[in-house]
Amino acid sequence: MVTYLAKRIRYSLLVLLGVITVVFFLFNVLPADPVRLTMGQRTDFKTTQNIQHDLGLDKPLWTRYALFLDDLLPIAVHERGNEAMQKYSYIQLLPVSGKNAITLQWPYLGRSYRTRREVTSVLGEALPGTMLLALAAMVFATIAGITLGIVAALNKGKIADTIALTASVAGISMPSFFAGLLIAYIFGYLLHSVTGLNMTGSLWDYDAFTGRHLAVGNMILPALALGIRPLAIITQLTRSALLDVLQQDYIRTAYAKGLPRYKVVLRHALPNALNPVITAVTGWLAELLAGAFFVEYIFGWKGIGKITVDALDKFDFPLVMGAVLLTAFIFIVINLLTDMLYTLLDPRVRLT
Repeated sequence: MVTYLAKRIRYSLLVLLGVITVVFFLFNVLPADPVRLTMGQRTDFKTTQNIQHDLGLDKPLWTRYALFLDDLLPIAVHERGNEAMQKYSYIQLLPVSGKNAITLQWPYLGRSYRTRREVTSVLGEALPGTMLLALAAMVFATIAGITLGIVAALNKGKIADTIALTASVAGISMPSFFAGLLIAYIFGYLLHSVTGLNMTGSLWDYDAFTGRHLAVGNMILPALALGIRPLAIITQLTRSALLDVLQQDYIRTAYAKGLPRYKVVLRHALPNALNPVITAVTGWLAELLAGAFFVEYIFGWKGIGKITVDALDKFDFPLVMGAVLLTAFIFIVINLLTDMLYTLLDPRVRLT
């Protein structure tokens, strides 16, 4: 167990390092001038030099890369009392030779070119909205997908099976952004008087009289749009896995002992058919963070996706880089937790 965990963590760290490297060099070789993006077109030479020094653009590319890694490392060595350390949120662990000390620091992702706010702070405000939306979409897709998959498997070749398969194929073929536009138009515009749902909105609404209030209803349409594709895949995976398990000898033995059909399916067949479904659920939960980018933009949902799209439109590279790195980190952590979850649901799986 420990050896497996160490191996997976080492592999995950290498993947994360690769993502960090690609993201850094991709956004640092672009022709856009960060100084112009920060100050606009009118600025004097001295101000330009000061901003370049503040952003570290006056240093060689590889030096900036090393400093970028140093900003992201949770444990680093820094000079005590250095004014540059003020940008970090850190805890001094122990002093080393001279004025240096080993510190435990919160990753520093820089400041937005436009607002000059720390990227960590901006993403921290937007992350709960994205996570809540992705979780709501995944819960909807999982419950509906497993239910439809069970119905399709137990009615193989019948009308219910045909409808479930047709709907799942249509769902897989429909991109999230197209589903978002379609759902927003139908349920948020054409049927607004019936559904009472808005085309756009975030988790918190503001009213001139009542002030800030929770608006959970605004999450229904974007969660539905975001959950259509994983719902379709979970339906097909549940159906195929359950059909395979129902052919096993121990299932026939359970029927021979006189157990009711629902007990055989729910207690014996379904738990052993959930492995591929869990892989899809956990994998899609991570992918929904990326898929939420366009859905959030379409529905005006305040989250990492909408902030990133707006930042791309304004060439706010630190914010875009921070969003990509945060998404990659969450994706890696979820995949690591998925491997751990296998052993809880299927004792036949052994970590080696």
